[in-house]
Amino acid sequence: MANLPRPVISIDGHPGEDAPLVHVWSECAGAGRANEALRADWQRQFAEAVDVLGFKYVRFHGLFHDDMFVYRESYGGGFGPNTPLEAPVHTFSYVDKVFDFILDSGARPFVELGFMPSELATQTGTVFWWGAHCSPPKNMARWVELVTATVEHWIGRYGIDEVRQWPFEVWNEPNLVPHFWTGTRTQYFELYEATVKALKGIDAGLRVGGPSSSVFVPDDRYKGEVEDRSKEHATAAAADVDALDWRPVWIEEFLTWCAERQVPVDFVSTHTYPTDYAFDSNGVGVPLSRYIDATRDDLTLLRGLIAESAYPDAEVHITEWSTSPSSRDRMHDTVFAAASITRSYLQCAALAESISYWTFTDVFEEGGAGLGPFHGGFGLVNEQGIHKPTFHAFRMLGHLGDRLLASMPHGAVTRDSRTSAVSAVFFNYPDDMGGKSIGSADSYEATRHLREKGPNRRVRHSIAGLAPGTAFLVEVLDWEHGNVAEAWYQLGSPVNLSREEARHLGAVADALLRHTLTVPDTGVLELDLDLPPWAVASVRQSD
Repeated sequence: MANLPRPVISIDGHPGEDAPLVHVWSECAGAGRANEALRADWQRQFAEAVDVLGFKYVRFHGLFHDDMFVYRESYGGGFGPNTPLEAPVHTFSYVDKVFDFILDSGARPFVELGFMPSELATQTGTVFWWGAHCSPPKNMARWVELVTATVEHWIGRYGIDEVRQWPFEVWNEPNLVPHFWTGTRTQYFELYEATVKALKGIDAGLRVGGPSSSVFVPDDRYKGEVEDRSKEHATAAAADVDALDWRPVWIEEFLTWCAERQVPVDFVSTHTYPTDYAFDSNGVGVPLSRYIDATRDDLTLLRGLIAESAYPDAEVHITEWSTSPSSRDRMHDTVFAAASITRSYLQCAALAESISYWTFTDVFEEGGAGLGPFHGGFGLVNEQGIHKPTFHAFRMLGHLGDRLLASMPHGAVTRDSRTSAVSAVFFNYPDDMGGKSIGSADSYEATRHLREKGPNRRVRHSIAGLAPGTAFLVEVLDWEHGNVAEAWYQLGSPVNLSREEARHLGAVADALLRHTLTVPDTGVLELDLDLPPWAVASVRQSD
């Protein structure tokens, strides 16, 4: 089909612009930690995410955490004291199981190098329910040996051509001291430098980046060597947080530091969440919700900073992104989140090489297992594998082609460069929201007020140049269709689902509104959709 002449498609009487459309939403997905990838349910859900949603990479924490048993300075058999080893031993049996599965599924790892093995850590304090050690190494040479042995093992197992396709990210959110890093900013930069030199010493074609920093902030709390929480008091007290000057954390300092030392930076990674917390003068966390287009504006600013740096060709990878950084935010389970992320992804498709949704699954234990089947977890599916509205938003985006024919404020029309198939996604982020984002909610009940927002949106477009008789499938996700969290709420919000309840909710989750349109003899498809508030609609050539 690639050799057939491409049809000339026009939208509303205008020729399609035929610009590239990068599927930044499916380049990478987030997941909790490496050990969770050993679970059968995690693996089933990831295989589905690759097959249905098209994810190409997956990123997770805890590659070197103790429960993966990669680094050992002592060996115990379960009785009596551990026996010291003459030199550290690196074992990869657990890691091999995870990486073999990812590759066999048709995806690749986006490798986050961390956290610190307890026997190599300078401090014993931990973060998360599973106890991640987040300190600098007590011996940098042994850290370099660990990284080197690990990557050389992968090259031996999978081949250098394969491993060159894996991005290597050094650490996770080191600016969040002492939670994810107990050292100073300079100590992180030194860890980055040592890690880059180790990887480039193995093969110059390996891609390395950082600083994997957390969020944008409008104050100077991260300007020093260590975090100064007093600097965020004004942010917490601000009457209008959108009037503040939000900027990325550590990135400008990171690029300058690396340039001064001629340290390679193949990509810049950071995390952008439109909601966060700032602590007031009494130590109370104040929830902050930025405007709906904050992600687009943050990425535009970031691109400009990188273009003006010594690394203008560095890629941009947003290695965590969602509507909020809380794994107990009930908005994650809703149709409101589905409409919100659809809008943001279409806006930001040209602003990054990947924007990794955090996460693809609720099999996620940073704070322990969730309380109930819809507890506000990050996942596109819940622990039972039931599809949330956000899953369908990703699926609809995945049906788009790789060429953008028309971009509208509330959707996009595309073409597939291989098959010439035309597809579109439209959404109704309600006008009543103005410039506001959906924010966060600590209970499902607290999300439901958004259902009153409106009005409906009439989507009318003429798509000409189509083959007569071509069938198009229309799918609509809205409050009445595919709204599984609401169905669970109407059941009385049971914490423990019976098998019958789980089957019922699974059916509700996938019961979208569907109908078929057929192109008439004129070759013009007349689209006329009446989208309720928060609806997301897909229009695509049916198989």
